[in-house]
Amino acid sequence: MSEQKSKNIAKTLDIIFICSSIIFNISISFLYIAAKFDNAKVLQVLGAIVIFLIIPYTLILIGYLKQKEKRKITISLAVVLIYLFLELLLDFILMIPFRDILVLHIPYIIVFYAAEFSIISVSFDKNKKLGFVVLITFFVLLGCLIYMFVG
Repeated sequence: MSEQKSKNIAKTLDIIFICSSIIFNISISFLYIAAKFDNAKVLQVLGAIVIFLIIPYTLILIGYLKQKEKRKITISLAVVLIYLFLELLLDFILMIPFRDILVLHIPYIIVFYAAEFSIISVSFDKNKKLGFVVLITFFVLLGCLIYMFVG
């Protein structure tokens, strides 16, 4: 594979990562608002969007592994995928009301924020300007979380 083609593939993977990360944060933000208004149909659609992000993140991880990306990047991406598979397992397969069970909810929250910080870290590593966009969408997510409980 030529060096130029390899750079193009890497750049494409980076763009897909950034876009997926923005979609992730915005979808979670809207999920919080839908939960506030107890809209089950919107919750299901947004939850499915988040779960379907397993596909691009998996493809990105495979691409990064083929490109021999830095270990920090691949581990961070693996953390994001672990969160998404945990979400799939608990919400869509087992359908456990784990958010009501403190002993399950606390580890879930830890994995969620590990995934978020991984997303932010990789985004800044790949593109400083777009890293700020991802960070802003994370702050929007936090604002929506606060609104869900307080607003």
